[in-house]
Parts: sequence; C-alpha cells; structure tokens
Amino acid sequence: MGVAGSNRHNARPSRQQSTDGNGAHAARASGNGSRPPAKQSSVKPKPLIFTIPSDLSASRDVHKAIMDRVEAQHYDEQSTFAIRLSLEEGLMNAIKHGNKLDPKKTVHVEATVTPKATEITIEDQGKGFHREQVPDPCAEENLLKCSGRGILLMEAYMDEVKYTQGGRRVRMVKKNT
Repeated sequence: MGVAGSNRHNARPSRQQSTDGNGAHAARASGNGSRPPAKQSSVKPKPLIFTIPSDLSASRDVHKAIMDRVEAQHYDEQSTFAIRLSLEEGLMNAIKHGNKLDPKKTVHVEATVTPKATEITIEDQGKGFHREQVPDPCAEENLLKCSGRGILLMEAYMDEVKYTQGGRRVRMVKKNT
C-alpha cells in the first residue's frame, strides 16, 4: 500500500478526536439545569490513524494513544493485557521483520476502540510472508531462539487475527469481556 508522506513521522492521529478523547461525542448538560443532559451519540467512533517511519521509537506514541483509548473504555484486565501485548508484537513485526528497519518505509496503523471490541490493523511496506511457512516457536529446535513468538502470542491472545496483502497487513480484534 502506498502511504502519502512516506518519510513523515506522524505519531498523532491524522483524524481529529472528539472532545471526550474516545471518539464519541460527549454528552453536555444545558446551562440552566432544567433540561436533562443530551443522550450520548451512537455514532461509531472515528478510528485512530497513524503513519510512522520504520523506527521502533516511533511506535511508542501509537501504542500509548491506542492503549489510552482502551483504558478509557474500561476494558477488563485480561483484555487490556491481550491488546497491549498483541499491539506491541504487531508493531515490532511490521517495523523490524516487515520493513527491515528501513527508514524509507512506513507503517500504517488504524485502531477503532468501542466498549465492545478493539480492532487494530497494521500494514507495512515489506515483502510480506506466508503464515504457514513461519517456523513453530514451540518446536524443540526453536525453543532457544530469541525471536519468533510474536505471531503465536497475537494469535493466542486476540479473538481474531487475519493476514492479508501477502502478509503485509494484519487485522486483530479483541472483544471486551
């Protein structure tokens, strides 16, 4: 996928967040106190959208913004942990393994967080991979290797994990239990 402004560091969401920071319109009470507060909008929250360089330090702001939104939606401890770990692994895979830390390549991230589920899509500009060709990190010959467990962790902790675009894009979903 071609990404506009490919070497530009844009760690802030490229779409404006609403006033409550959660993508929903905040309910406001009228000034005279005689009317009840307006109902909260049922509009789907706008996704957080980022395009960052292939630099591990650039992923920190993305990670923080998404996790802040998850915490604001009051996800339980297990779901929050699952999202935190899977997001970190997905970003690492895209930057380090997909783009090979190439500063000319970018990573595109979109995350939508609602009270019911979090959906995160991460896409790199690398060559991609075939999931079935990734060595099993639980196999005896791979147990002492320093890497190779990220995909296994993402698939274990998230409710849905799907690879598309020849393995350059991962879409992960975690439901709030």
